[in-house]
Amino acid sequence: MTLVLRNVRPWGGDPADVTLDGGAITAVVPAAQPGAAAPDGDTELGAGVVDGRGRILLPSFSDVHVHLDSTRLGLPFRPHSGSPGVWNMMLNDRNNWRDAEASITERATHTLGAMIKRGTTRVRSYAQVDADAGLERFEAVLAARETHRSRADVAVIAFPQAGLLREAGSTEVLEEALKLGADVVGGIDPCALDRDPVKHLDIVFGLAEEYRKPVDIHLHEPGQLGLFSIELILERTRALGMQGLVTVSHAFALADLPDGKLDGLLAEMAELDVSVATVAPATPLPLERVTAAGIRVGLGEDGQRDYWSPYGNADMLDRTWQLAFTNRFRADELIEHCVAVATIGGASVIDPAATRLSSTADRPGLAVGEPAELVLVEGDTVAAAVMDRLPGRTVIHRGNVVADGLQLV
Repeated sequence: MTLVLRNVRPWGGDPADVTLDGGAITAVVPAAQPGAAAPDGDTELGAGVVDGRGRILLPSFSDVHVHLDSTRLGLPFRPHSGSPGVWNMMLNDRNNWRDAEASITERATHTLGAMIKRGTTRVRSYAQVDADAGLERFEAVLAARETHRSRADVAVIAFPQAGLLREAGSTEVLEEALKLGADVVGGIDPCALDRDPVKHLDIVFGLAEEYRKPVDIHLHEPGQLGLFSIELILERTRALGMQGLVTVSHAFALADLPDGKLDGLLAEMAELDVSVATVAPATPLPLERVTAAGIRVGLGEDGQRDYWSPYGNADMLDRTWQLAFTNRFRADELIEHCVAVATIGGASVIDPAATRLSSTADRPGLAVGEPAELVLVEGDTVAAAVMDRLPGRTVIHRGNVVADGLQLV
C-alpha cells in the first residue's frame, strides 16, 4: 500500500509530504495545503495517509548493541547484586536469570516490542551461548524476533559471554547456534577474559570463515591491552579478506590511547572497514575523530535493566541523549550527529552496503530511494527532540506504520 506522510519536517527542515511505496521513499515534495488531495487521491484524513502534524521525520533508530536475552524490563525492580568485573557480572547473571518472574522468551519479546514502540526498527541483539545456558537464551531471542517479524528486522549474534576457553563445550555450543541460523559470530575480551587472544580469535574468525558470517567482538579491554587485541582483530580481518564484516563493540581502548597511536589505528580500521558499536559509556568514544576517519559507527542500549545494570529503558532517543551528554556536546550540529549515528550510522553497521555517514554534518536517510524505515518525533528542532524525548511518535517499518503513540499497531 502507498502511504503518504503529510506535513512532516525531514531532519527538522521545511514541511514536506513524503510518499512511501514498496518499502522505500518514492517522493518528497513541499507540503500540500490542508485538505488538498494526496498523490493517491486520498484526503489528508483518508486511508493511506498519516497526519504528520508538523513533527520531525527521521530515519528509524538502529540498536546495534542490545542484550535481549538478559532483560528485566517490565518486571519489578530489583536491587543490583553484581560484583565488578566481566566474569563476576556474568556469574551474577548466571545465578539469577532463570529465577525471574517471567521466562526469558517473554522478557525478550516484551523488550523488543518496547523498543519498536519508541522508534527502533533495526536491531542487532546478542544471545548468550555457553556451557550453562546452552541454546536456551539464543532460542528465546529467535522467538522474540519471530513475534515481531513484521515490525522490525533483527540480526542475532551468537555470543560467548563466558568466553570460549574457560569452560568445556563453549565452542561447540557457539557453532551449534551458527548451524541453527545465528547471523553473526560473537567474541569477547580475548586477552582479559580468555587470556589466550590468538586461540580465542582463531576460533571466532575460523567459524566466521566456515559459516560465512560477520564478526562482532565485545572489547572492554582498555589502553594498550585493548590496542593489542584490536591489532590482532585487524590482522585477521586483512588475512581473511573480511573487510566490512567485522565490528568492535565498546572499543574502550579508543578512549585512552595517545594521539599518535589512535590516529594510526583509526586509519587502519577505516582501510579495513572495521565498524564500531558504542553504548555511550561514561568514558566516551572519540566520536568526532572516529567519524572523521571514515569509520562506520552505531549506537546501542546494551543491557536493559538486567542483572548487569539497572540502566536501560528500551528508548534509543534516551540513549542518543546519553551519547550527546557523555561527549559533552552542546552545539546543535553535534547533537544531531548523535541522532545520525543512532539511526543511519547503526544501519550501516548492520549492513555495510547501506548509506553511510560522511561527516558530522551529514543527515542522510530521507531521500527518494532510501528504505522506508522512519520515525516521527515531536520537537521544535532535532536537538530539542533529543532534549525533550516526547511520547508523540509514529514508527514505520518497510513502509507500514507499526507503532503510534508508544503503542504497537
